[in-house]
Amino acid sequence: MAASWQLDSSTALDLDRPRLMGILNVTPDSFSDGGNYDSVSSAVDRAMQMCHEGADLIDIGGESTRPGSDRVAAAEQINRVVPVIKAIRGRTPVPLSVDTTLAEVAAAALEAGANVINDVSAGQEDSELFPLAAERQCGLILMHRLRPPGEDSYSTSYEQPPEYGDVVGEVAAFLVSRAQEAQAAGVRADSLVVDPGLGFGKSVDQNWDLIHGSSQLSDCGYPVLGAASRKSFLERLCGPEVAPVDRGPASVMASIIQYRGGLRLFRVHDVALHAAGLGQAESRERGSSGPSPALL
Repeated sequence: MAASWQLDSSTALDLDRPRLMGILNVTPDSFSDGGNYDSVSSAVDRAMQMCHEGADLIDIGGESTRPGSDRVAAAEQINRVVPVIKAIRGRTPVPLSVDTTLAEVAAAALEAGANVINDVSAGQEDSELFPLAAERQCGLILMHRLRPPGEDSYSTSYEQPPEYGDVVGEVAAFLVSRAQEAQAAGVRADSLVVDPGLGFGKSVDQNWDLIHGSSQLSDCGYPVLGAASRKSFLERLCGPEVAPVDRGPASVMASIIQYRGGLRLFRVHDVALHAAGLGQAESRERGSSGPSPALL
């Protein structure tokens, strides 16, 4: 298990305890919070709230990656995310990541003050993304997905589940391969994080296999990002009648299982809820009587 994550040439995040990446979607169509933060002021207010609740970094996206989503051109993504990044950077030094598959968007975000690129295509959509990350020495998150979101379905909606022989082994092998490809392009090994892509091309059972296989994923040599927050496969815990925005407790339960499997990075909507739940999990692991003060 990696001890830290190098976010840029001068900033590292210790992974000695759970770390939270707050989700900030500046999109009209994200699956659980689309349109909630469609102005710079509302987005900045939300970012500051998440920082107060315990977020260690903020992930800003200008294109929804929910199943069936439409693509958003680079220019429009830039128009959405860059003013928000600049405004947040003017308020706080909290590390920021940009959720995009396009090098043009990532370059503009880094210039505006972002530290990390979060690429759900693992560098497969834009051949310029790895060289950009290498040049800028920024953090880079690589995610597994079976197909682009526009061609995918929610985990609960597959007529036939996606085909894997061993979903945990195959996802781990893919992520290691993409990480090695990034390193071959000049990206530093200690700047890489991998994400098994819960909800992206996986059935409900396959998502839970990945969650319960967290220890195997943690052995891949790179920090692993847990990103279960509010996703459709959580219906197994909370029931189909529960709206995505109310899946916070189920999200925390999934994150705690991943934490016990070695994960220390979590991309979440409900920061305060995860800070409390993961703080309790950490305190139990350490044998103390209360949650870590840093997570309160």
